[in-house]
Amino acid sequence: MTPVQISELLKSKFQSDVLYTVEFGGQVSVTVNKANILVIMKFLKASPELDFDYLVDLCGADYMGRKNDRFEVVYNLRSISHNHCIRIKAVVPENDCKIASVVGIWAGADWHERECFDMFGISFAGHPDLRRILMPEDWEGHPLRKDYPLKSDLGEAEWKGYKEVVETAERNKQYEVR
Repeated sequence: MTPVQISELLKSKFQSDVLYTVEFGGQVSVTVNKANILVIMKFLKASPELDFDYLVDLCGADYMGRKNDRFEVVYNLRSISHNHCIRIKAVVPENDCKIASVVGIWAGADWHERECFDMFGISFAGHPDLRRILMPEDWEGHPLRKDYPLKSDLGEAEWKGYKEVVETAERNKQYEVR
């Protein structure tokens, strides 16, 4: 099936959940309602004619100031047996910044969802171990959000781990080989 045919099938099966479809450069993106993301994803994996057995990637996007609903979770899916692919996007509003986890469908989503949570602050309901994966546990904020400060002005409230690294580097300069 072509990506356009797959998007048409999704529109016919999930009429009220498919918000819109975009085709560009031979790729198709289907934007769906997050409320039924598990039903849609299970259909994409379990349908023999689709067989999306490989979650290539899952990531977040922040459209602060550009779209009414600030965030999207983007799923890139591939069927190895049928050699076709599709991109599914789920709209995630800032005031309800959570979506169902797809780890139960694709186990490989585990770390992708953790990264999305860590970098964007999007929570994945039902995730087996949702915690930071890139930033330290005591880090405040989510670095890929558009409103995340590029430069800290926290002074003494700066992240203590950073200060410890700098102090250790200063102490260890005496051991550098020149």
